[in-house]
Formats: sequence, C-alpha cells, structure tokens
Amino acid sequence: MTRTSSDHKARTPFFSRPGVRRFLPFVLISAVALIFIFENRSDVEIRLLVPIVTMPLWGALLIAWGLGMLACVFTVRRRSSRHSRQPK
Repeated sequence: MTRTSSDHKARTPFFSRPGVRRFLPFVLISAVALIFIFENRSDVEIRLLVPIVTMPLWGALLIAWGLGMLACVFTVRRRSSRHSRQPK
C-alpha cells in the first residue's frame, strides 16, 4: 500500500523550528564578535593583579569571549537541570 501526500505529516519550515530560532542569534552574534576580535591586532599591556603582560589585543578579547561562552554554557546547563527536576 502506498501513502498519498495527505497521509504525510506537514513539515515545518527550517527557520520556524524552535531549536533553530534559539541557535540562530547565537551564531550571528558570535560571528560578529569573532570578526571584531580578529580585526584588533595591536599589542596592549594588561595588568594581571601585579604583573603587566604585553599581548595582542585579539588574544585578550578571544580569552574574554571564551570565558563568557563557558559562563553561558554553565548557566544554561544549571538552569535546564534545575527545571528538569520534578518534586515527588
């Protein structure tokens, strides 16, 4: 027996899926941030409590961006695990 087209489940467009709608702004903002980071190539002096470190600005910005991503991942993971627990 063959299925007719009316038997098939209607497909939702790609950009209207909830996962894509949440992930797309992250990708766009990350792309703009990475372009900004790698366009800044000058050397800067950064004070780390006592020592002064000279490094390229893109390196310092990339480290800050990476730490921000880690903080975001831990926050989202903690929030999702807190909401998944159901009181008994």
